[in-house]
Amino acid sequence: MTASTPEQDPTPAPERWLNRNVILFGLTSFFSDFCHEMATAVLPQFMQAIGASAASLGFIEGSADAAASFVKLGAGFHSDKIGHRKAWTVVGYALTAGAISLFTFALAWPLILIGRVIGWFGRGIRGPLRDAMLADSVAPADRGKAFGFHRAGDTAGAVIGPLAAFGLLSLAGSHPRFVKAITAWLPGIAHAGGWQFRAIFLLTLIPGALSVLTVLLATEKKRTPNHGLKFWQTIRSLPRDYRTFLLAVTLFGMADFAPTLMILRATTVLESRLGILGAARMAALLYTLRNIVYAAASFPIGALSDRFSRTRYLAVGYAVAALTFLGFAFALPSVGWFVIFFSLAGVFIAWEDTIEGVAVRDYVRTEIAGTGYGALGVANGIGDFASSVIVGGLWAAFGPMLGFVYAALVGLAGAIVMARVPARSAHGER
Repeated sequence: MTASTPEQDPTPAPERWLNRNVILFGLTSFFSDFCHEMATAVLPQFMQAIGASAASLGFIEGSADAAASFVKLGAGFHSDKIGHRKAWTVVGYALTAGAISLFTFALAWPLILIGRVIGWFGRGIRGPLRDAMLADSVAPADRGKAFGFHRAGDTAGAVIGPLAAFGLLSLAGSHPRFVKAITAWLPGIAHAGGWQFRAIFLLTLIPGALSVLTVLLATEKKRTPNHGLKFWQTIRSLPRDYRTFLLAVTLFGMADFAPTLMILRATTVLESRLGILGAARMAALLYTLRNIVYAAASFPIGALSDRFSRTRYLAVGYAVAALTFLGFAFALPSVGWFVIFFSLAGVFIAWEDTIEGVAVRDYVRTEIAGTGYGALGVANGIGDFASSVIVGGLWAAFGPMLGFVYAALVGLAGAIVMARVPARSAHGER
């Protein structure tokens, strides 16, 4: 089996890019991001409350990303082989929705690790399958718009989630009995430390359940099963240029640490001025700002991508990330400083997530698209594991500045390499 370029795909082009599937996938990701970003916004503060370190937070996030990445490749290949993707996509969303609520019961960081790994295992299953279904739902020339719309919907949930967390933290300060009542019926938890955060983790079940419901309403174009598909043969059939693209993604990923470390950085720097609860609320708002910018930037960044060399365009986004990491390295105890660099964080993550997703189908045809997206997940996961562990470890050993400087230098190297990767258009032209 040999790889073919996207113009050979037999899938007919839908008439409208903003169709039922694109809207439903946007809603599904909205509720799912609402769920896990609501927890992410307060996770660093919760870990401080139970005595966990920055190194343990980096290890948790890196391990979860690594677990998700290898699952993405297996799930993507399996969906190519069996000819359908929706059922496993539903399973993935359900796993993520349920696993985050496990944080409610954590008395030490190992249970957070278990919950994060299970939740990201679900993300690993659903990610490449959903992206492959989304790519098949629109014409090749409209993929930038569709992925930009999807990321905007995804990130709108990432805006509402931290805002909900902020509101609950504020409510915990003014009406603590009301918030305590949410977890009061749970044995052994009502009097444990960090009760405000535990209530938030438990409430993530609501948007999580809605994410599962909406993905059930989506449809897919089932293909003829290819039970003779061989794993390593399929991997080897991925185009050489695409493998080079993945190497550049991996290098940049080794700088792209988990956003929880940004939240922790803001919390620790601002705590001396605002106090622990005030810093926690401000960090949640700053993370919300990052996600607002992410949501606002995703569609225009995706829509513009068809006008440029996609790899050089992506390299610009990587360079913005390197600048952002420097801002966190030399952070000042000023809310205004963090407003600037959390906003830049929103810009670069919109660039990265949207354009990486669009670029896959520039190289890989629909019959092995699941494997192609899975391979992208592995590249990101390897890099994410390394970056979160290294940045968290450098933080614990030498202070936060060195970890963020490392991220800036490696991120810049990733941008340079990506700019040199051969690009293909949506029509398979070099």
